[in-house]
Amino acid sequence: MFVLVNLKAYPCDPVEIATAGASVAEDTDAEVAIAPQAAHLQSVAETGVTTYAQHVSPVEHGSHTGSTLAEATTDAGATGTLLNHSENRMKLADIDASIEAANRAGLSTCVCANNPEQIAAVTALGPDAVAVEPPELIGTGTPVSQADPDIVRDAVSAAASVDESVDVYCGAGISTGEDVVAAGELGADGVLLASGVAKAEDPQAALASLVDPL
Repeated sequence: MFVLVNLKAYPCDPVEIATAGASVAEDTDAEVAIAPQAAHLQSVAETGVTTYAQHVSPVEHGSHTGSTLAEATTDAGATGTLLNHSENRMKLADIDASIEAANRAGLSTCVCANNPEQIAAVTALGPDAVAVEPPELIGTGTPVSQADPDIVRDAVSAAASVDESVDVYCGAGISTGEDVVAAGELGADGVLLASGVAKAEDPQAALASLVDPL
């Protein structure tokens, strides 16, 4: 099971969480990845944890002030990237171009989408993974696997109907080990979460509780 923790712009210690993630990954069968702010990519990667950029821009080297260049995230130690999170929506053409940029830089890609129909559309662009995240559940502590498990089942089916090689992650409201287990039982290959770890008083304990039931 792949556990991707998005730190967003929360006031947390990214190195502390990354160190916890590396420790938990070493002690379990789960793969833990951390997606920090771009300025923290290198320090997070230096902990040895799998490191994802929160975004890469659909650009190449050139005059693109303010963009996140895929190659720059690789230089900082990232091995993957999130794209099209509900807090940073992209046009379909830009998602396609960002996937191309990530591929050029050797980054794995996880593209977020709201529902099974959008999952099918972004799967057709050829990412490594997609994550279904109903935006109304993000940060609520109510996992989509409880609120509407059919969304996860249908997302898994939608992705498989386009490209069976693309992994499907379950996001929105994931906060407990039971949520992770439920996501797996619905067919998900991993989970995407944020506040359950980034806002935890003890990130190590929070991460351990997520993967212990596995």
